[in-house]
Amino acid sequence: MFVYMRYLVIFSFFIFSFTSSVSSDNIIGVWLNQVKDAKIEIYKNNGKYHGKVVWIKSPNDKNGIPIKDANNPKQNLRSKAIFNLVIIKNLIYNEGEWSGGTIYDPNNGKTYECTFWFENNKLMLRGYIGWFYETKTWTRVK
Repeated sequence: MFVYMRYLVIFSFFIFSFTSSVSSDNIIGVWLNQVKDAKIEIYKNNGKYHGKVVWIKSPNDKNGIPIKDANNPKQNLRSKAIFNLVIIKNLIYNEGEWSGGTIYDPNNGKTYECTFWFENNKLMLRGYIGWFYETKTWTRVK
């Protein structure tokens, strides 16, 4: 019985040490998305975390015109450039993860609820629509 208690105490200490080593601002920086075609800068504004597109692998169409947000469900926003587009909004840090906000995918024009967390020095992103979700891995650039 005492052996199990000792392991439980050690395990609890390890978990506490790991979760406390993650700072709320660790998410701030520039991240390369999983398919490596965009970089997103995550920043803090008024206590919440947001992210904007700061690099695109193919920023222009075949005519040399910057790629637009053509799939946006709001027609008046379809002429807006993808570059510098804010795609992550209103994340709040709580107990080792950032959640409560949304992420917009300009490839399909959909907005998802999302959660971010760190795993093996990578930023994990999970986007949700109802019960369905998809998880992506982002890599820090700076």
